[in-house]
Amino acid sequence: MTDKARIAHLAGPTATIQNSPPLVTSNKARAKAGLPVMEDAGGNALTFDALRAQRLAAPAKVYVEQFSAHPLEADAADLYGPPDGFMGADGVFNSERQSPDDKPVYEIELKPEDGLYPMPYMALQKDGTPWEEECATPGAGDAGARQGFYPDGSRSFEEIDRLAVGDDGRASLISSVADVDFFRGLPPGGYRKGLAENLRTDQGGGDIAPEIRGRDFFPYKPYHLASAPPRPTLAKMTNDMQALADSGDYDGFMWTQGSPQVEETAYWYNLLIDTDKPICGNAAQRPNGQISNDGPKNLVDSIAFIASKKWAGEDGRNRCGTVVIQEQQIFAAREVAKADARPGGYVATGGHGGIIGQFSHMGRLALTYLPVFKHTYQSDVNITKLPTSTLAVRRTGGGIARAEVAIKDADGKLLPDAIPVVSIAKDGSYSGLEIGDDGVLEEDLVASIEHKLSMGKLAGFVVEGLVPYGSLPAAARHKGMLKAAFSGIPVAKAARGPAEGFADPHDFQIAAANLTATKARLLLMACLLKFGSYPPAKDPDNPTKAELDAIREALAAYQAVFDTH
Repeated sequence: MTDKARIAHLAGPTATIQNSPPLVTSNKARAKAGLPVMEDAGGNALTFDALRAQRLAAPAKVYVEQFSAHPLEADAADLYGPPDGFMGADGVFNSERQSPDDKPVYEIELKPEDGLYPMPYMALQKDGTPWEEECATPGAGDAGARQGFYPDGSRSFEEIDRLAVGDDGRASLISSVADVDFFRGLPPGGYRKGLAENLRTDQGGGDIAPEIRGRDFFPYKPYHLASAPPRPTLAKMTNDMQALADSGDYDGFMWTQGSPQVEETAYWYNLLIDTDKPICGNAAQRPNGQISNDGPKNLVDSIAFIASKKWAGEDGRNRCGTVVIQEQQIFAAREVAKADARPGGYVATGGHGGIIGQFSHMGRLALTYLPVFKHTYQSDVNITKLPTSTLAVRRTGGGIARAEVAIKDADGKLLPDAIPVVSIAKDGSYSGLEIGDDGVLEEDLVASIEHKLSMGKLAGFVVEGLVPYGSLPAAARHKGMLKAAFSGIPVAKAARGPAEGFADPHDFQIAAANLTATKARLLLMACLLKFGSYPPAKDPDNPTKAELDAIREALAAYQAVFDTH
C-alpha cells in the first residue's frame, strides 16, 4: 500500500466544470402540487424527470428488480445467486415466492451517510410556482436569481466520486487515489447572504461575510448577471496558489476555470508560482451533470497525473511545468489554447510540440514530450524572484519620468495595484486610415499610449500583426508603437493566430517567439513586474543615441526572458 496523494484544489472564475444545469422542478413535484406538467413536442407529459444528486434526510428501504441493471443480465441468470426475496403485485415483500407473477428483487437500505443519490427535484418557488430556470422570473435581478455555479470544488468532486463509474465498473475514482482539500481562489459561486456556523454547507460551515457578485465570485450565468475577474484579482489568485505551494502540505495543485480562460491562468502560474510540484489546470465545455459532460474525466485524470509522480525527474522535482489536462491529453501551459467550444476543442499552438502526454481509455498515463522552456521554480519571473519595487513611467509637467511602484508587500505577497496594464493591439492589412501613413490620424493608438502614461502604472503593449513576423502592416501604427517604446512602454510583437513561426526580432520591439498574443501579454506583464518600464526618452519623437542605447539594453533583459519562457 502507498499513501494517497495530497492535493489542493483552488476554485477559479466562470468555471463550467463547477457549474450545473438549472434545477428545474420535476413533473413528480408538479403533479403533487396540482400544477401543469412539462410536456414534449407532442403535448404529452415528459417521459422522465431529470434526476439530480441530493441527500437523504432519513434511511429508506427500496426494492430493485433483479436483472434490471443490464438488458442481458438475465441471459446469464445461471451465473447469479438468488434474489433477496419477491415483490407481489400488492407491493408486499416476501422472502419466498407467493405467486408466479411475483418479481425477484434485491432489498437495499439507503442511508444518509451513503452520500448523494439521484432523485427527482421536488422544490417549488415560495409563491407555489415551479422552477423553470436559475431565476425566479426571466431576467430577474441578483436578489431573484439562484446560482448554478458551486462556491468551491467540493460538490463537483463529491458527485464524481459518488456517481461516476470507471472503466473497471467501480466508483470512488477520487477518494481511492487522493485526499483533496478545497480552497476558494476566485470562485465562480458565492454566499450572497454570508454563511453562519449553523448552516450546513459542503465546506462544513464557517463564518463568511456576505459576498458580492463581481467582487467575491465570478459566474457567467445567469447571462444577464455575468461577471469576470478584473486585472487586480491576478494578485489574489497568485498569492493564494503560492501560499498553498509554500505550505509543503501537498503533492500537487489543481485549478479550475472557464474553458476559454484556463489556458491563460495556467501559463501565468507557470511563470509566477515558485514550486517544484505539479499544477494542473482543468476546464469543461459542458456543465456538471449535463449529457456527455467532459469535466469529471478531466479532473480524475489530473488527480491520476499528480498521484503518478511521472512528472518528477530524478531529483523529485516537477519536469513538466504547469499543465492543462483535457480529453485525455496533457498540454504544456505555454502552448495550450481553446480552439472550439466542444470536448476535444483544445489544441497545441506554436507548431513545435506542446502535448506532453496522454491517458489511454484504460487510464494508462504516458509522457511523450517534455518542455524545454523555464517554468515554476525555474522561472526567472516567479514571485520569489520579483523585486519589492520597480520603476514605472508617468507623464509629468516636464515630460515623462519614472517613479517607484511597489510590487510586493513586506510578506512577499503580490500587490493588486502592481499588476501591469497590457493591451493587445491587433491589426490586419488595409488598416492605415489615409494614404501617407500620417501617425496623427491614429487617434486610438495615440490615446492608448497617453492613457498608459497618465496612470503611473506598469504598462505595455502586445501587437498582433503579420504571420509569422508580428509586424503591423501600417507604417503609421508601427511608428506609433516605436514611440510607445521610446516613451518607456515595452512593446512585444506576436504573429496572428496560433503561428508556427517565430516573430522577427526588432531593435525596439520584443519578439514573442511563437507565443500567441494572449500568452505574450501574460509574459510581458510578468517581465514588467521584474524589470519595470524602459528608461524613457526626453523627447520620444526624437530620441538621442544614448537614449536609444539605454532602451536597447533594457529590452535585452525582456528578450532573454521571452526566449526562454
